[in-house]
Amino acid sequence: MYRYDEFDRAFVEARVAQFADQVRRRQAGELTEEEFKPLRLMNGVYLQLHAYMLRIAIPYGTLSSRQMRTLAHIARTYDRGYGHFTTRQNLQFNWPRLEDIPEVLKELASVEMHAIQTSGNCIRNVTADHFAGAAADEVADPRIYAEIVRQWSSLHPEFSFLPRKFKVAVTGAATDRAAIRTHDIGMEIRRGDDGGLGFRVFVGGGQGRTPMMAHEINPFVAERYLLAYLEAILRVYNRWGRRDNKYKARIKILVHERGIESFRTEVEEEFAALRDGALDLPADERERIAAYFVPPEFETLPVEAGRLSRAIAANREFGDWIERNMHPHRMPGYASVTISLKPVGGVPGDATAEQMEAVADIAERYAFSEIRVSHEQNLVLPHVRKNDLPEIYGRLQEAGLATGNVGLITDIIACPGLDYCALANARSIPIAQQLSERFADPARQREVGDLAIKISGCINACGHHHVGHIGILGVDRKGEEFYQITLGGSPAEDAAIGEIVGKGFSAGEVVDAVETIVDTYVALRQSPDESFLGAYRRVGEAPFKEALYGG
Repeated sequence: MYRYDEFDRAFVEARVAQFADQVRRRQAGELTEEEFKPLRLMNGVYLQLHAYMLRIAIPYGTLSSRQMRTLAHIARTYDRGYGHFTTRQNLQFNWPRLEDIPEVLKELASVEMHAIQTSGNCIRNVTADHFAGAAADEVADPRIYAEIVRQWSSLHPEFSFLPRKFKVAVTGAATDRAAIRTHDIGMEIRRGDDGGLGFRVFVGGGQGRTPMMAHEINPFVAERYLLAYLEAILRVYNRWGRRDNKYKARIKILVHERGIESFRTEVEEEFAALRDGALDLPADERERIAAYFVPPEFETLPVEAGRLSRAIAANREFGDWIERNMHPHRMPGYASVTISLKPVGGVPGDATAEQMEAVADIAERYAFSEIRVSHEQNLVLPHVRKNDLPEIYGRLQEAGLATGNVGLITDIIACPGLDYCALANARSIPIAQQLSERFADPARQREVGDLAIKISGCINACGHHHVGHIGILGVDRKGEEFYQITLGGSPAEDAAIGEIVGKGFSAGEVVDAVETIVDTYVALRQSPDESFLGAYRRVGEAPFKEALYGG
């Protein structure tokens, strides 16, 4: 993984010292909360309903065991003993005291972490496929380019005060595991006709109150021109983005209002002026950064893993976990494994300090000390020997982390909602907990099959409800929490915005409504292999609407 150079280290340490002085001035009354707000936001500090919240950057979702242990220490020492992993591959602490945050940032800096550009109208944490560097179908490791974009965008003088926040994602394969079409800019690494690397670029995606899927703006931007092309897009957006109305300030609105053809024309004109200038990405610079992502020293292993096969035969529960949580690896004898943070009745994305330490220990012993955070709010060990999986499973069981539900109905994405967030209209966490309890039976989960439920507590869509197979949006109706349901969304290569099926349901009704939808799907699918999306797109909303609301 990437290691700080002298500039990185000096820059982050200077920022920590600056913020410590700003906190001192705020507590002394020298700064009002309004004056302090832009300063804290530049350091990832939000003021939530009950306390300050600190959002920590985990670039492209990659962590070391050492870094995870530091996060565990911070959770135990400065918070309430847990952290919340987010859909942006970040980590949030919900209860730090303001006076402690400079010390937290100092501890983060000691393990090459920070909270810079996790908030504000800037280019946020760049996300990537959580199986980067391991996936068998990968064209190239997307973390290399995510790091290049991170370095280019950090405190970029032209893009530090954009019309609104700006999100970038990159996937290294045609199979989209980074939800690139839901981003302001999304990139898919591909090879050109000459075999050279380049990027299929999408622009203008986003969720929130006006959800839109990104448009393809260029089918192939050669690797050397990546930064010049991104800069061209950002310049056009920075020039014309709406600063008079924050609800219309995102690039998706600009692309929608101008049309993709007109927007593409302006970008290409800007790119023509940039492409042979200082933003050219030299091969030696690309190789310098790529050297940080050299794969571990894998052993030569047989394709078949005898110990794993015997353990599966001896333990049905372990076999079910392997079926859902193990993923193909490009190296024979190895696998990637997802650690679900979605136990029945749990809070999606939460992990205790003890669980973080357990994951750090497991990664250090079995996975080259490398951990990933997925945008589905789970953790991943990207490189493990298949024959080690029985031992890994046993250690995960001891930590309460052996839930085998990846991709199933209880693998729910949910934002913190009204339990924490000052913007929320309704609670997300209790609905997620109730749904996981309703569908707790593993046999029933397997019968239903792959099905993604995503829950947001407000229209800002931090729970990605727009792209859930079943999406749930909390709304306020005269002081009462109601939940609107959408169907048919997807964040993947078949990306789509879900459709609202009808009037909302109360907090006491929504879990029953979801169960009705699931039962309707199981009854109408043509075979157990027909997915929820496949069935919904075949029959449309009518049978689901009939089941929910009657004639």
